[in-house]
Amino acid sequence: MNTSDRVILTDLHPRRADVIFNQRDRARLKRLGRVVWHDGTAIPDVIVEQNLPDSIALIGQTPMPRERLDRAPHLRAVINVEGNFYPNIDYAECQRRGIPVLVVAPFFAQPVAEMTLGLALAAARRITEADAAIRRGDESLYGDKDNYDSFLLKGQTLGLLGCGNLGRALLPLLRPFTRDILVHDPWIHPGVLRGMDVEPVILDDLFARSRVVFILAATTTENQKSIGARQFGAMRQGSVVVLTSRASVVDFEALLDAAASGHIRAAIDVFPQEPIPPDHRARRTPNTVLSAHRAGNIPETWTGMGEMVVDDLELILADLPPQRCQRASLETVMRFRSKPAV
Repeated sequence: MNTSDRVILTDLHPRRADVIFNQRDRARLKRLGRVVWHDGTAIPDVIVEQNLPDSIALIGQTPMPRERLDRAPHLRAVINVEGNFYPNIDYAECQRRGIPVLVVAPFFAQPVAEMTLGLALAAARRITEADAAIRRGDESLYGDKDNYDSFLLKGQTLGLLGCGNLGRALLPLLRPFTRDILVHDPWIHPGVLRGMDVEPVILDDLFARSRVVFILAATTTENQKSIGARQFGAMRQGSVVVLTSRASVVDFEALLDAAASGHIRAAIDVFPQEPIPPDHRARRTPNTVLSAHRAGNIPETWTGMGEMVVDDLELILADLPPQRCQRASLETVMRFRSKPAV
């Protein structure tokens, strides 16, 4: 198949081509085939069907069941420009045909990790509350009254629920504070975790022993609402929970209850419903630091996503394995339960 006959079909919603592909990477992509650009909305079925017979790559989250794969005999790669594997692709059939299905999840790890650390510091030192008090003009005298329940991260036991892309990016940021880092991740062998210089623990021990717990796990068939009142209640008074992965991992009402009672503080970047409803109780719950799902949205980094996509597509079309994006593993991919953006 000549390069001029090869189609690279893009379905970038909710991203935009001019945001994630700079001129250099657009040119690289065009050298690999004829690019069909689609922006602004999910790509119409008619455009997909027109181009499937000549498509060598799909960049986006277009559904690809078996019957569509049958109409795409030259397809070499599916690359989703979001951070999640969605249940809209026949992964088993893709694996059988040797079609890698990739996501750009590693791209988000560093910006989200930095924000995660920032949220932990804000909650531990009550930074946002102190800022609000000064703006209201009712701050305490400069001394221990403002800091009676603040604490340092230095020397604390810190816990990670999940140690995938995000957890591995966060670990180097936590090392200067402490060497006492616990991890619970049932998908990673304890020997691998010990090799990362962390202590593998069971779920209940993670919460009982950690002063700060970072909830970093993706949503799966096994863990939806698996973190609730029992885990939060086991934490030391005034400890911190930082939620920057997916809200459906926790019993969100139980998390807000624990914060409202004053037992823990919660720093939250993701919510069960987004945008957050105007009357959502989280807006009124004390002992919380709130962020509107913005941890990974750093404009200066967006073109790095496009670079990753083109790098891996170049490798795949040269009959080499992709090295930049995350590849779907058939053993785990159908257990993910994140929902596509709308």
